Amino acid sequence: MSVTLQADSAELAGLLTRKGVRATRQRLEVLAELARERDDVTAQSLWRRLRERGSSTGLATVYRTLALLNEKGVIDSLSHHGTELCYRLCTDSHHHHLLCTKCHRVVEIEQCGIDGWIKKVTSRHGFVATEHRVEITGVCGNCR
Repeated sequence: MSVTLQADSAELAGLLTRKGVRATRQRLEVLAELARERDDVTAQSLWRRLRERGSSTGLATVYRTLALLNEKGVIDSLSHHGTELCYRLCTDSHHHHLLCTKCHRVVEIEQCGIDGWIKKVTSRHGFVATEHRVEITGVCGNCR
């Protein structure tokens, strides 16, 4: 699925189904709000936005939904916002992230290029890599 800022509910329900997640009203509300976000958002901010739209979905439900969607690979969690996780609806393809520490801009990087290095390092230490994630934090061009 390519990420769009205004995904329709049928497309979002299809995404949940493909990932093995039942499409409840609350999950669709959370996912639709994430689809509106260009960068990423904390659970608290997402909940406030839902409340502003008239949703009755509770904060605990938002946290549980985000945790489930992240576990099932529907969304990504990013750790660049202090001690609180941020969440983002990303593309299905393997990718990494550039994260601005000032404005929280998120850029998806689809070119990996580190698979060879990972194989060499893990082999040297007797590991077998099953997956990897890269988050590169810094300051974007607009904030410098």
